[in-house]
Amino acid sequence: MTLYGILFYLISAVVIAATAVAITRQNMVHAVVYLIVSFFGTAMLFYLFGAPLLAALEVIIYAGAIMVLFLFVVMMIRAPSAGESAFAPIQWVPAAFFCLVYLVAAVLMAFRSPGMNEPLKMLSASPRQFALYVFEYHWFSIEVVSMLLLLAVIGALNLGAGRKAGVDEERSYRDKTPQSVED
Repeated sequence: MTLYGILFYLISAVVIAATAVAITRQNMVHAVVYLIVSFFGTAMLFYLFGAPLLAALEVIIYAGAIMVLFLFVVMMIRAPSAGESAFAPIQWVPAAFFCLVYLVAAVLMAFRSPGMNEPLKMLSASPRQFALYVFEYHWFSIEVVSMLLLLAVIGALNLGAGRKAGVDEERSYRDKTPQSVED
């Protein structure tokens, strides 16, 4: 087995394990952090396959922007749980293990990769080539996604406006009802 095969199986195992840990966590903040670990592993797999643009997009979009958004949402709506300590020592064990595995895989990819100077011509594409391909052959999918995002924004605005209107309607309803004799 080659070094690329070993790295592939090692990183794939970490991605699967981190995703499984993210699914089974009771604490939502920890689940989001393990999902970020999974996205970093996926980015490493993309880089290993010779797609550095996809690896960068994975880190920037998914592990960066979307997961930070998820983390803020989870932290805003998180209900307090009784008896939970902030950082128990047992919670550091899986995180330290995944960090160590990623560090070993990154060092092996950086220093021990055979044929590192040979570019993978069939698998590499410039951002310009990627954009031309996507907008030439998958323009309809991009339009559908843009419409879905527009509908999501309209729905979020509607929900936000509906919540304020509901509060105002409740107040005006209470003001219009006659007072009981006991008040």
